[in-house]
Amino acid sequence: MTTRQWCRLPILGLAVLIVAGCGAVVVGAAAGAGAVAYVRGELEATEEAPLDDAVRATEAALKDDLKFPIHSKEADAVSARFTSETAAGKDIAINLRKTSPTLTKIRIRVDVFGDEDLSRLILDKIRGHL
Repeated sequence: MTTRQWCRLPILGLAVLIVAGCGAVVVGAAAGAGAVAYVRGELEATEEAPLDDAVRATEAALKDDLKFPIHSKEADAVSARFTSETAAGKDIAINLRKTSPTLTKIRIRVDVFGDEDLSRLILDKIRGHL
């Protein structure tokens, strides 16, 4: 490699980092409503729905679709929390938080360590009522 080529390597590396950084910003900005992430045993999604609609959809998904008993339901103007359990005794916690008048963040945790498949099933049933 010539001296000239060696000098171009840091510039090329810097250009790659800048372009990659810009791409991450674009992806982050696009990850609004409908985005779903499963991290550390908890499924998190942002849905394009007012909080009241998300509360009704969650209740219908648990009671009507999944036949899970609702042990507790707490709601106020900015958030709601449901607790339930499966027939196999797995605890379920669903937290809803109003992020804007038309967006609600939904967090679902099944048991202590999580169950991604069941969490996604619950989210799908909630979405079916939105």
